[in-house]
Amino acid sequence: MKIAVIGAGLAGCEAAWQIARAGIQVDLYEMKPVKFSPAHKSANFAELICSNSFKAERVESAAGLLKEEMRRFGSLLMECAAVSRVPAGGALAVDRDVFSSLVTEKIRSHPLIVVHQEEVTKIPDTAAVIATGPLTADSLASEIERLCGGSLSFFDAAAPIVTAESLDWDHCFAASRYDKGGDDAYINCPMNREEYECFYEELVSAQRAPIHDFDVRNPKVYEGCMPIEVMAQRGKDTVRFGPLKPVGLRDPRTGHRPWAVVQLRRENTSGTLYNLVGFQTNLKFGEQKRVFGLVPGLKNAEYARYGVMHRNTFLNSPQVLGADFCMKQRAGLYFAGQITGVEGYMESAASGILAGWNAAAAACGKKPLILPSTTMMGALSRHVAESASDNFQPMGANFGILPPLESHIRDKRERYAALSQRALEDLESVLCAYQGKDGVV
Repeated sequence: MKIAVIGAGLAGCEAAWQIARAGIQVDLYEMKPVKFSPAHKSANFAELICSNSFKAERVESAAGLLKEEMRRFGSLLMECAAVSRVPAGGALAVDRDVFSSLVTEKIRSHPLIVVHQEEVTKIPDTAAVIATGPLTADSLASEIERLCGGSLSFFDAAAPIVTAESLDWDHCFAASRYDKGGDDAYINCPMNREEYECFYEELVSAQRAPIHDFDVRNPKVYEGCMPIEVMAQRGKDTVRFGPLKPVGLRDPRTGHRPWAVVQLRRENTSGTLYNLVGFQTNLKFGEQKRVFGLVPGLKNAEYARYGVMHRNTFLNSPQVLGADFCMKQRAGLYFAGQITGVEGYMESAASGILAGWNAAAAACGKKPLILPSTTMMGALSRHVAESASDNFQPMGANFGILPPLESHIRDKRERYAALSQRALEDLESVLCAYQGKDGVV
């Protein structure tokens, strides 16, 4: 008995891991390093393209709840993230190279996973999980489009990365908001009102890099990865109340809260690289250096990687997928990751867990695992399967997709804590109903 997994990104690695834990052999296909997508650079698996942050860690947050649910499934990525983490205040962030190397080592060393480094151009006739991501190679993408009756697209962006030694420390200070997470978690580049308004005017008028089939006047982008120059066009204070918000920070030089703050989060364990938080962008490289250099702390910044923007493709999943991530019209064929319409690193990985679990369950003659909508993983899977197909859009983890509590709790923090507690209790009940907690056995 074998199951093919196509794509060794976050979702594909989790799917392969779940299938192998169930005692079933996996043929894992990855086209790197034979062929790279426009956004990928590393030959390792589970490469992080945009941020190195997996968002909030506390379980009372939507992102933290999702990660805790994944741990209950024995998530490979959560295990590797714990080893490769870097300081990030209340968020879980990782050294992206160490993280990907760990995932690759774990996958390659598993006795039931056979890695094939080759491009797949046809959909397998046998049991398979397709986790090729939003940048699926053209040949296979055409096959998927033919099989599923079309696809949708949006655009995604990544933030720049700068070297720590190039920062101007006369205009920077280290601190986390409200002193959460230690002083080494973030570097802050403050601006006064005059500096911010100069930066803003140049930002909204800067030249953008051309992208085919992309309308720069009305870009279709996911809100969570909105290019900062697009966000800025919504109003002068939009980014100042968004990624540049100064709340919870105090400039030690003045003793006051700045007018705006650019935050930099550590990119690697050695602390030599930092990424600009919330600065996803499609500006031309020269414009990034010029405009971002108007931030006093970044005036001499050296860029290890400029921000980029690329096209993402996802299925109209409510028409073609069930909540188990299996095709409605073809038993044994599963999809996972951003191609299904979940948005975010951990959301993609979580879909891989469920697709892999259910592919293994089907191979063992077991019923599919459909999680209750009170869990974050269950709510995301139901978004994929049950949303209105005429306006289907990607969705990340948030408490708004969970059903309300029976009794309303006015305090938001207490309400989120109660939602998280209910989710984990319901998840544990469902998992206990299966034979064994370590996979489908």
